[in-house]
Amino acid sequence: MATFLETNKRYFTAAAGILVLLLLLLWLGPIILEQRPARLIQSTITGLLVGGVYALIALGIVVINKASGVFNFAHGWMMLLGGLVFYTFFSSAGVSLLAAGALALLTVVMAVSMAGWSALREPRNLLIGLAVAVVLTLLMALPGQEWQYVRALVGAITGAVLAGLAIERFTIRPLIGQPLFAMVLMTLAVSELLHGVTQLTWGSVELPLQVFAWIGDLGIPQPIRFDVRETLGGIIIIRTELLFAFALALFAFVAFVLFFQFTNVGLSMRGAAEDQRLAQALGLRVRVVLAIAWAIAALLAMTGGVLQGGATSLSLNMPLLALLAFPAVLLGGLESIGGALVGGLIIGLVQEWANLLFPGTQAGTELAPYVVLMAVLVVRPDGLFGQKRIERI
Repeated sequence: MATFLETNKRYFTAAAGILVLLLLLLWLGPIILEQRPARLIQSTITGLLVGGVYALIALGIVVINKASGVFNFAHGWMMLLGGLVFYTFFSSAGVSLLAAGALALLTVVMAVSMAGWSALREPRNLLIGLAVAVVLTLLMALPGQEWQYVRALVGAITGAVLAGLAIERFTIRPLIGQPLFAMVLMTLAVSELLHGVTQLTWGSVELPLQVFAWIGDLGIPQPIRFDVRETLGGIIIIRTELLFAFALALFAFVAFVLFFQFTNVGLSMRGAAEDQRLAQALGLRVRVVLAIAWAIAALLAMTGGVLQGGATSLSLNMPLLALLAFPAVLLGGLESIGGALVGGLIIGLVQEWANLLFPGTQAGTELAPYVVLMAVLVVRPDGLFGQKRIERI
């Protein structure tokens, strides 16, 4: 009997999944039919738009996992930190040359010394680094509101790269060769550190980020309304800020995917994730790979923080978005970049549909995404696009 069950385990699992799906449809079917078509379409559109930002957040987590095999629990606070740095440069009429120069110089020093502090001794590296630092300083110190987007973008990118390189250099690099669980715990410690830094520097007050204020100048209505009461029984409303955040998130997603596809960074990350000590023995510069990966993840976190902050606001609740991105990562597959996109869109849809079908509850944010995740992992333990690992002895 035990042999029979083990041999046909796949079929029993599929049958159980189909049965659960039928029971779910019998339960939710009447509730869905009670909703007006306009509300269903509204929730679907909103879910896809929100899911685009989740996908970008999930991509940052996947990048770190592909490079080091670590699940980065500090990504949510990296998002908030990047958004707050952008807000500082964006809302200020001008930044002092001293502050901008210090930020630029620290970032250049960390970037040049990725492979080791000895790189700073080479005259060529020093000259290039000083030139880059001067350019960054001048861009970050541009005065006037007409330069606020340039100033904020350069300042946020510089700050994100510095944060990513610093986290890798002082917290992750000393743990190379140690158990992965130690690195995971280190990311939890980093998240608490960033929590304290953001509160001490910017406080706990919600900050509006008017990064999409220029939309009104284009003549685009805010929000976009579609009157379909005669055909679908309601009005479909699309928030313009959320639409632009979705478009920019997809653009950033595609840009980073192309970067991985047409460079050797992706292969280097996979090699380092398999076995860091072996990769070092084979000549792979694991330190540089990890540093680049953390810098990229910090840039993705900053982009997600700015887009989410522009669509809503900057608050201490933003890091909780990473908790919704975690199911997206696991759903798509821990090492799948395309899976991060699909997982983010699915989680966004599930969240909005749960909020529609069960109003006044926390089903959309606290229950439904994880129920879907559990159902998928039962059938596909490695996620929808995850790679099954086979241990050979």
